[in-house]
Amino acid sequence: MRRLRLTLLCACSLVTAPPRAAITDASPAPAVPATERAATQGCLPAGNGYLRARIRGAMNLDIDWHNAEIECDGGPRPDGSGLRVSFAGPRHADGRRLRLVFGVGSVHEGRTGRALPTNLTVIFEGEERLFATRGEDHCTVDELRQERLGALGGPLRSWRIVARGFCTSPASTLNSDARILVTRFDFAGSAVFEDAPREAPPQPKT
Repeated sequence: MRRLRLTLLCACSLVTAPPRAAITDASPAPAVPATERAATQGCLPAGNGYLRARIRGAMNLDIDWHNAEIECDGGPRPDGSGLRVSFAGPRHADGRRLRLVFGVGSVHEGRTGRALPTNLTVIFEGEERLFATRGEDHCTVDELRQERLGALGGPLRSWRIVARGFCTSPASTLNSDARILVTRFDFAGSAVFEDAPREAPPQPKT
């Protein structure tokens, strides 16, 4: 009887065990590397956006944001006097997050620049707090360069904006009851330029 039971157990194992080929075919596909996932979201498509800044004063922060955890955008200033580049950091569970906006003067599309006057606004979203330098003589971009992204032609043109700089005077709240000083910053973000719309030619009177 014992020999018969062992024989039946062996037979059941042979029937229920799937062939090796079936196990191989059912295995999951390899995961996408983290670096490739990061490159499909965040600041820049290539994954090479970032923002680093040192803030002291009413808030003491050492910012080191990487491409996948930030949102960035930019373009020409409304008056055409320079560039405006914005970075929004990771969003907290309660909706709060930090945004830095750099208004860089005396630079235009595709151009490099040095010692550029810069206005800085630091916004604590969800907290109704805003710090601003209120002028371009408080911060300076030491060096700025622009790298073309995507196709060369067309009405819309994207650039990777790489810059570093510092502030010599603090940014304050609207009522000047608190101040912060951004002693240094460097970033890589984006700016999009668009051709002005063409005016339609006058139509002949009928």
